Amino acid sequence: MQVRLLKESDAEQYRELRLKGLKTDPEAFGSTYEMESVQSLESFEQKLVVRDGQFVTGGFDGDKLVCIASFIRRSGPKSTHKGELQAMYCDREYRGSGISREVVHFLIDRVGKMNDIEQLNLEVITENQRAKTFYESFGFIIYGTEPRAMFDGDRYYDEHKMKLEFED
Repeated sequence: MQVRLLKESDAEQYRELRLKGLKTDPEAFGSTYEMESVQSLESFEQKLVVRDGQFVTGGFDGDKLVCIASFIRRSGPKSTHKGELQAMYCDREYRGSGISREVVHFLIDRVGKMNDIEQLNLEVITENQRAKTFYESFGFIIYGTEPRAMFDGDRYYDEHKMKLEFED
């Protein structure tokens, strides 16, 4: 297994894995398969351009992308000290293999080296105990719960808001 930053040349595999996640675990994402499946490959390439406030980490089994997690820095003038861990997905075949842990650890390490980022936030569906426990193992704590945070047309989902603070 290998973990690294994704680059534009990974866009095709990234798109495929992202769409798979949206299809197999739709409740875990704010976006939908229907919205993203019509996006061009170029739009996925743009998501993979590494910027100061944005990058995507990927976990590979050989040449096959099997796990992803994104970092996005908040952009408001009073919130640039925070960032978001978003769009975390691991192919079901690889869950329990340790690749998710490696991907998130890589992302946290990279964010932690950004001197001006003090806090990393994420959101997780309250029913997803496995994900909650996974993030807690890195030191994330719940700081709030938003009732009815998402609605998929049939039901509402509550979300835990979690944070990891970086020491000075």
